Amino acid sequence: MGILERAYEAARGGAARVVFPEMAEPRVAEACARLRAEGLAEPLPLGEVSEAQIAALVANRGMKEGIARRMLARPLIRAAAMVAAGEADAMVAGADSPTAKVIEAAGLAIGLAEGVALPSSFFVMVFPDGREMVFADCAVNVAPDAEGLAAIAQASAASCEALLGPARVAMLSYSTGTSGSGPSVEAVRAAAQATGYLGPIQADAALDPRIAAKKGLGAGDANVLIFPSLDAGNIAYKLAQELAGAQAIGPFLQGFRHPVCDLSRGATVDDIVAATAVTLALAR
Repeated sequence: MGILERAYEAARGGAARVVFPEMAEPRVAEACARLRAEGLAEPLPLGEVSEAQIAALVANRGMKEGIARRMLARPLIRAAAMVAAGEADAMVAGADSPTAKVIEAAGLAIGLAEGVALPSSFFVMVFPDGREMVFADCAVNVAPDAEGLAAIAQASAASCEALLGPARVAMLSYSTGTSGSGPSVEAVRAAAQATGYLGPIQADAALDPRIAAKKGLGAGDANVLIFPSLDAGNIAYKLAQELAGAQAIGPFLQGFRHPVCDLSRGATVDDIVAATAVTLALAR
């Protein structure tokens, strides 16, 4: 059973409440109707400002009540505050909003989980041959340093374990082991050393046992790929879609206290339904 089947099975009948601040957008509206009809979730529209939402902003950000009320006039922040206040279990947004705005809302109202210094994102990539993988970071951090790469890798490993099972993390580079050098290689090397994950390693060695054996690093069975930059990650996931026929589910934001899905603005109705189910799987 693949990740989507598992996510749908787990969600069905659970009556989880998911707030959709962009429910008026036609694709989102259709996806919400399907989610409700199939018993996958209870989609919630944007609610009225509540005292619980105000209290969540005051507690999480230390802002004054008057400022909190003004902030809650913004739909994405109010939706995130609904999650922080316990009025919703998760938030799905981004079909009509840029990633930066979704992250801002999650950061203001929900806040980062304990021990997390850097929010990041990941896609679940489902390939025609049945392989399921985590790609990170493909949507948020433009040029993470070694500390940032380490944080992305650790968060992505936890996300993989929640969705796919044991994480086999590869920190990708244009160099494998000690074969090359340069600022980006050294950043990947430092992050790999700090986390204990495999790297720096080229993509073919991370994925092909024969090449891994030849290069003497790893087993060639990675299921979590950590890219050295947003350039690399974003290009890679789109190439996987267009050339390999992979389904890209997400992106999902990670590192926050509660689940947040940042949809691609090109997301289809099917994408929104799938992303919601996976978001709920992360919430468990």
